[in-house]
Amino acid sequence: MAPGRNDREERRRRFADEARAERPDLALLCLLVAAEADPALDTHGIDTAQIELDRLAGLLPYGLRDGRAWASALAELLGERYGFEGTPADYRRLESSLLHEVLRRRRGLPILLSVVWIEVARRAGAPVYGVALPGHFVVGFGDPSERVLADPFAGGRPLTDRDAELLVTSATGERWEPAALEPARPLEVVLRILNNIRAWAAARPEQMAVALWAVELSLLLPSHPARLRYEHAQLLVRAGEFLRGAEEMEEYARVVEEIEPAAAEAVRHSARAARALLN
Repeated sequence: MAPGRNDREERRRRFADEARAERPDLALLCLLVAAEADPALDTHGIDTAQIELDRLAGLLPYGLRDGRAWASALAELLGERYGFEGTPADYRRLESSLLHEVLRRRRGLPILLSVVWIEVARRAGAPVYGVALPGHFVVGFGDPSERVLADPFAGGRPLTDRDAELLVTSATGERWEPAALEPARPLEVVLRILNNIRAWAAARPEQMAVALWAVELSLLLPSHPARLRYEHAQLLVRAGEFLRGAEEMEEYARVVEEIEPAAAEAVRHSARAARALLN
């Protein structure tokens, strides 16, 4: 029997609960995101992916003491032995944002490859964290002040501050700021993954359903940009749910009215236009 509405509601309840946990499980959240794209990824499939992360962690050597030793061991295991890395073509595939597919293909976006590194290293007891550079995601080991960085997309290539600066400027053209090296919290990582999925879907009008569930999961996170509510309303209208879309637009207009009255009026105009489509 194909997964149905109840399965989706249960997944989303689990996602919302985990996002509000004291210590959110990054791997589980990423796998619940993946299950939206691949409903065949059931509880057994999620458990299988978690077991694979455990298995990889068990292959790391014992007795590693500092950040550089951990970074080197992860690069040798995941980059060299198992071939986890990325290519430009991975940016064109939705699978590159789905953790179970990244584990299977050993290819993915920088942020998903970094999730693999983080979760494998964390299970082995490494002091590891994600680094959300503008335009590129990497991992760090040890005390953040030591700046022991590696790029999983490049198979674990070590990064100096200068390397990080070049990554940022080549990807975005922006000036690099040392504050970009601060550790990223798990929910920040999940929101960035969902933003990537939304951007992928936005470039493909036929993938509106993907954009819709990515926004809806983002709205389940405890902290998210308020404008996502307006984006959700617009997607509902495009999907033919004119009344729900109009109602969400009106609610968003009430939220922003005091700060941006002109924007609120423009949103109300869009709501009226959506309601007119019911006639």
